[in-house]
Amino acid sequence: MGVEQLGFEFAVQPRRLTKVSPARLATFADCPRRYRLAYLDRPTPQRTGPWAHSTLGAVVHNALRALFDVPPARRTPERAAALLSEHWQDAGFADADQAATYRARAKEWVAEYVEHHDVTSDPVGIERWVSAPVNPEPGRPASMIIEGRADRIDQRGGELVIVDYKTGRRAPDEHEARGSQALAMYAVAAERTLRRPCRKVELHHLPSGTVAEATHTPESLQRHLHRAEETAEDVRLATDTLDAGGDADVLFPARPDRRCAWCDFRPSCEAGQQAAPAAKSWELLAP
Repeated sequence: MGVEQLGFEFAVQPRRLTKVSPARLATFADCPRRYRLAYLDRPTPQRTGPWAHSTLGAVVHNALRALFDVPPARRTPERAAALLSEHWQDAGFADADQAATYRARAKEWVAEYVEHHDVTSDPVGIERWVSAPVNPEPGRPASMIIEGRADRIDQRGGELVIVDYKTGRRAPDEHEARGSQALAMYAVAAERTLRRPCRKVELHHLPSGTVAEATHTPESLQRHLHRAEETAEDVRLATDTLDAGGDADVLFPARPDRRCAWCDFRPSCEAGQQAAPAAKSWELLAP
């Protein structure tokens, strides 16, 4: 007699798919406590004020995004510089003079970028949201959903290229482009969302005018997905245990180091305050 005849029904529960983004995974990997403060604690704990380098990066991104909203013939260096001024903000800078200095520099960055790069072709996506269920092991059911917003997705020939803008102090290199979990995840999600091959990723560093590029193989993308899956599983386990009444400080420990000097959640983290003196809001600007 089968179990159905005895009145029992056994159903295999589908595995819950965890949504993961590069930002969340990187935050947890760097400091689980910062992850908890940013994504789990409600109301959100006290944060620092704005940082000048973040303001600068956002302004440059917004100006380049707006550039692609105008007709190709009007995408000139002068228009890019004007858009930078239109989107400018002073938040986080030491004073008006410092803000004016960096506004002038950023105008030069975007103007030179447009002068030396072909911006006449419309990208497939600008700050495009991509999302896809994946499993690091080909042919197996999805184990997570990777998602995120790519700065730019180009189509060159029949393939997609992920473009990420950078405005930091140091120019990235090929190793950084290849090792970027975020770019790899965007490549996988873009390929599945837009149904076109995507292997190439690029970091466009505006202050130096350099481009760091890498072309992934299926194996290198698989390695990135495996690492993402491992971190996602750690996040899921810690979050579920916290929901069940676990100790937040044990499940999401602080990892104090020099980066605590400029952590957004420094005002709400005693361990971070003890790890390093507070940085000035403009100290991480590109020189």
